[in-house]
Amino acid sequence: MKKIIYFIEFLIVSLFFIISKLLGYRLGSNFGFYIGKTFGNIFRKKNSIIQNFQKSKISINSSEDEFAKNVLGNYGRILSEYPFLKDFRNNKLAKFIEIDGFNNLEQIKKNNNPVVFISGHFSNFELMAMQIEKSGINLAAIYRPLNNTFLNKKMEFIRKNYICRNQIKKGRSGTRQILSNLKEGSSIALMIDQRVTEGIKINFFGHLASTTTIPAQIIKKYKCDVVPIYIERRRKHFFKMYVSQPIAINSEKSQEDISIHLNKILEKMITKNPEQWIWTHNRWKK
Repeated sequence: MKKIIYFIEFLIVSLFFIISKLLGYRLGSNFGFYIGKTFGNIFRKKNSIIQNFQKSKISINSSEDEFAKNVLGNYGRILSEYPFLKDFRNNKLAKFIEIDGFNNLEQIKKNNNPVVFISGHFSNFELMAMQIEKSGINLAAIYRPLNNTFLNKKMEFIRKNYICRNQIKKGRSGTRQILSNLKEGSSIALMIDQRVTEGIKINFFGHLASTTTIPAQIIKKYKCDVVPIYIERRRKHFFKMYVSQPIAINSEKSQEDISIHLNKILEKMITKNPEQWIWTHNRWKK
């Protein structure tokens, strides 16, 4: 039964991609926003977004219901923009993305020392690893495979061909690949905003939340600098990506202390544009 549901989901997403591509980038993105805002509650419940958002104590100007709808609308935009990632990669849509801190990427490339890029699922998050790799930095991106095996094959194809060629699946085998890539001089990019079963419970917006320790482990073992990156959507179709200067973190600190520090960085990113974060990640699930 589950395979049938997954296959139906795959067909729906594939049709969604086709319609978005036919409409073109701008209209396709607007179409995705409308679909996400109008029908997104069928797939991602608004109540779960609101409940998670309330834990953050972030103040907003709109109602919580409208906030949740806009979050779902952003989901729709992201999904509708997948067919255009190839055009972003080939610079056909280069005018739609601006990079603040490109000089930091150039310096990292020049130094040729591996760093750990950290971020979360903001706006169209797929563009971040793409831009890092396009800058000439050797990069391995860590990702979590989708539960839907049909859809996962499609997404893996897009990611490996247009986002970052070196993709590492989360898990034990992935950990070995991470270490191997670091030894070979590749930097690592990963999202630190998802709930992970192998993580530790530490403070996140004032509540204990399951948090990955992978960045902390890398920092302690390889003395790598951390580079926070963030992307925001501006005027619907335009993006601005921020690349921070490398941050040296004391490798003598505990994994917990380092992870708490990284969670605080993530909190600041989320607070900047809360509607552009994926609030369905229930980091606080017990």
